[in-house]
Amino acid sequence: MNKSLAIIPARGGSKRIPKKNIKDFLGKPIIAYAIETALASGLFEEVMVSTDDQEIADIAKNYGATIPFLRSEKNSDDFASTVDVVKEVEHKYLSLFSDTFDSICCIYPTAPLIRTEHLAEGLRLLNKSDFDSVFPVVPFSYPVWRGLQLAGEKIEMVWPENKNVRSQDLKTVYHDAGQWYWYNPSRITDSLFTSNSAPIILAEEEVQDIDTLSDWLMAEMKFRLLNEK
Repeated sequence: MNKSLAIIPARGGSKRIPKKNIKDFLGKPIIAYAIETALASGLFEEVMVSTDDQEIADIAKNYGATIPFLRSEKNSDDFASTVDVVKEVEHKYLSLFSDTFDSICCIYPTAPLIRTEHLAEGLRLLNKSDFDSVFPVVPFSYPVWRGLQLAGEKIEMVWPENKNVRSQDLKTVYHDAGQWYWYNPSRITDSLFTSNSAPIILAEEEVQDIDTLSDWLMAEMKFRLLNEK
């Protein structure tokens, strides 16, 4: 039986949105949505939060996550990557508890739009086709091939050869939805995205990157939309 771990990386000290990981989102801390969705999925042996912040740790515990250890100072600054954080968690579980996992899902704490069915679909795809990792993507809302760039005081096309090409004839381009990554820990070393990664394609209303207060309000609108269906 596949043994899976959910890791929610949530350090303190966010700058653009203070206390972003525990800021109120429609009545509860935003990190609660990641925790509750992971627990409700029934996919995980354990749902843990990797943090350096005691306030985040206390809130995470209140919503059902475990905090078996605090994150190291080394991986709590602005330069630590997601891979640095999840690999530290893997090593801690091995050294402290002699515990390993067949699959791990890194779930971002500010992704309130995540859904249990997408997490389940990602795990099925990871196991069925022997991928290194699986993560959700979303199409760019406008064809990037028709992109513009500044040229002094003028504007020009980045790819002028596409000037008269119909939008529907241009290849669809996707970007990372910024919600979660399922991965095989035995195959991931320095990046969660490899040449053997696969996507789960989401609709635009199911995805919202949150870097500004305007993004935050948009995420709340999308959340209401999805949950009124």
